[in-house]
Amino acid sequence: MKKILECSELAASYDGRKVISGLSFTINEGDYVCILGENGSGKSTLIKCLLGIKAPESGKIVMGDGLKQRDIGYLPQHTDLAKGFPATVSEVVISGCLGRRGLRPFYSSEEKKLAKRAMERLGIADLAGRSCRELSGGQQQRMLLARAMCAAKKLLLLDEPVTGLDPAAAADMYDLIDELNKKDGMTIIMVSHDVVKSLDSASRILCLCSSDHSFYGTPEEYANSHISSKFIGD
Repeated sequence: MKKILECSELAASYDGRKVISGLSFTINEGDYVCILGENGSGKSTLIKCLLGIKAPESGKIVMGDGLKQRDIGYLPQHTDLAKGFPATVSEVVISGCLGRRGLRPFYSSEEKKLAKRAMERLGIADLAGRSCRELSGGQQQRMLLARAMCAAKKLLLLDEPVTGLDPAAAADMYDLIDELNKKDGMTIIMVSHDVVKSLDSASRILCLCSSDHSFYGTPEEYANSHISSKFIGD
């Protein structure tokens, strides 16, 4: 199994307070890792470190198998797009290819095909010409996931992707993510507050805890750990 990413003894602070200390874990190709933790436990800080937005105070983040930070497809937390935002769905989706395009002024035919395939894969090809401000919450998340797929070569990083969605749209989004992992072989890192779904879908659980040691292991190991009792009961 190819190693995609490895963190060693990572330490980082937020607003002057250390929220991550001595964190180590390895993610392999095809893993589905769910990041759990209390508010303030360092989940957002870890994401910024993985994306290269924030430098850790100490420790290392090593990308494997030729992966670069610009090759990570990132889906941020759900927020309604501004009502005045004029872009079409296809324009938002293909913007995920900006890292591939580099200094070229126009998208290539291959990048246009990639965006089209991503929209077809997520069932929004018929919305390509629609303004993104006209979409429902679930459609917006599909669009943003398609954009992340255009950027992702091997790894998708999803930050609470079902926040703000109704139960049906959330279940639909989870199904899409499961398919991308199991059928398409995409490596997934997902921040989530849904412990039950995480235990059901993930191959690995990374739990950050502000008052205890972090945990990294299988869902079964997590369910039997003392840390899990804070989230799923005894």
